[in-house]
This record gives sequence, C-alpha cells and structure tokens, in this order.
Amino acid sequence: MSLRLYNTLTRQVELFEPLAPPRVTLYSCGPTVWNYAHIGNFRTFLFVDLLRRWLEASGYAVYHIMNLTDVDDRIIRESRAGGKTIQELVAPYIDAFFEDRDYLRIIPAHDYPRATEFIGPMIRLVEGLLDNRAAYQGDDGSVYFSIARFPAYGRLSQLDRRELKPGASGRVSTDEYSKEDAQDFVL
Repeated sequence: MSLRLYNTLTRQVELFEPLAPPRVTLYSCGPTVWNYAHIGNFRTFLFVDLLRRWLEASGYAVYHIMNLTDVDDRIIRESRAGGKTIQELVAPYIDAFFEDRDYLRIIPAHDYPRATEFIGPMIRLVEGLLDNRAAYQGDDGSVYFSIARFPAYGRLSQLDRRELKPGASGRVSTDEYSKEDAQDFVL
C-alpha cells in the first residue's frame, strides 16, 4: 500500500516519495516548555508517531527530529518573575513531557534539539532578514517579520493576505507589541 499525502502547495493528494529512499527524515515541532503539555499538544505528537510507525513498517529508515522550544517571551517573563534561570524553569516541563511521551508509548525521536542551542544561528538569520529589509526593529527593540515585504508569504498555505484579519486568532493582542502592521510577527 502506498502513502498519499495532501500537498498544501499544490492542493492535491500526492504519492509520498522520499528524496533518498529508503531513508526518510522527519522533522516535527515539539512542545514549547513554559508549562505542561496538554492533550491538544499530544494530539500532534501522536499523529507524528503514527506516521513514523507506518513509514517504518513500510520498510523506510526514518530519522526523526523533534525540537523543544525552551525560550520564548512567556518563558523569559516567567523565569524573571520567579527568579529562576530559563533552564531551571523549563527543566521540570521537559521531564514531564518525556514522561508523558513514554506513558503514551510514543516512540522517542532520535534527537531533541533545544532552541537555546541555536541562538547564534537564529541571530544570524534575523540579521540577514534585517539586511534584506524583510524584517524591521520596533520601538521596543524587538525584531518583526514584515509579511508585506515578503511577496511569497502565504504561498504554501495559499493565504490571501488581503483576507487576513489582524488579531483574528485571539492568540496575541495586537497592542502587545510595537509593530508596523498587526499581521507582522516577532522574530
């Protein structure tokens, strides 16, 4: 039986074909460890586990990487408020995530890189976006990606920028940051 997946770029169901058979590299987003992971988070992790199991049962050699986002605005705020280092704050949440993963019998990824291990490369990437004027610095010192300056933004998901409504997701207050456009996002 072959695996067919929905391609968001072409808007079609297409046959899965690995780039270098029988090897398949699988990257998935892991938790942002500012709090305990919940069932909504694990829904995604369970899907990735199911996909990986299917690929391996089909004879593919899967190498799976799942990142751990161990720094973001909430983590920085919580660590400062609690008088803890970022590492001290996130350690129990990372431990709990791994315990919950094992309890749910999710196959561990081969590697769990942490965002804090890649701060240098992230800074260089953001500097490149600033140099190319795809990003800008706000009054508060934060750096924002300007979707208006990046014509291909939304191409993969086929979003029409004219139809996007600032703050529609309710996840971030449009007044929380000093940005040029409410649709821009912090880097």
